[in-house]
Amino acid sequence: MAAAGPSVVRRVEELGDLAQAHIQQLSEAAGEDDHFLIRASAALEKLKLLCGEEKECSNASDLLELYTQAILDMTYFEENKLVDEDFPEDSSSHKVKELISFLSEPEILVKENSMHPKHCNLLGEELLECLSWRRGALLYMYCHSLTKRREWILRKSTLLKKYLVDGINYLLQMLNYRCPLQLNEGVSFQDLDTAKLLSAGIFSDIHLLAMMYSGEMCYWGLKHCADQQPENHEVDTDVSGASCTIHKEPLDFREVGEKILKKYVSVCEGPLKEQEWNTTNAKQILNFFQHHCN
Repeated sequence: MAAAGPSVVRRVEELGDLAQAHIQQLSEAAGEDDHFLIRASAALEKLKLLCGEEKECSNASDLLELYTQAILDMTYFEENKLVDEDFPEDSSSHKVKELISFLSEPEILVKENSMHPKHCNLLGEELLECLSWRRGALLYMYCHSLTKRREWILRKSTLLKKYLVDGINYLLQMLNYRCPLQLNEGVSFQDLDTAKLLSAGIFSDIHLLAMMYSGEMCYWGLKHCADQQPENHEVDTDVSGASCTIHKEPLDFREVGEKILKKYVSVCEGPLKEQEWNTTNAKQILNFFQHHCN
């Protein structure tokens, strides 16, 4: 493993110090100890120690992993607070942007410092998936709250569309970090259903939730933002699960939503039939897509 350069160590240490100060503020405001904040603070203390060692001994992957785990725990605490309060209208927009910024920092840090030609090898697929999932799920929950505010939507449907497009993008990124398993004669499985799931790029329950969330966000987009002019957004419309290039094109809520929800229903009623995943809402949305006039 390659050692982190001095500039990388300094930047990670600076970000760690900022996060630690933020955690201190959160702890004081909460007035009590929280498991996730305690764990995040402990990770940042360890990060501080590693950054203080000889630079040639500091491993870039270790530093990034510690910082990322701390950010995931810290932001999870804040996300839960937002959900419990049903995203207060006067402060949620700023707070959601702040959390998205925190959750984007690990990837930005890697890219800015060119620490590795393929940053997924440095952060790891699971951490990258988690970062994308958490950003997409946060925007899903926020948009779910906003869609219940009729007057807000009438005034700010353009902003709602931006949140939806960003959220869908994060969720599709999450689904596309790992390639589906290629089944061939050289690979044998005792469980055929598991093989079918892996070949479809479904590696966990979270992957299924990401499919349902992105499909539902497409439904909200078509229902509340259909009258707006299409804009170019970097969105990966291939939902196969393969690692595909993100390309610029107008996001077609109906096309993307139909594709991903049909796959969701197929998986839930196929390999996962015995687990009784609910497909009622997905089918209702698909019916809406089919009867919606472009």
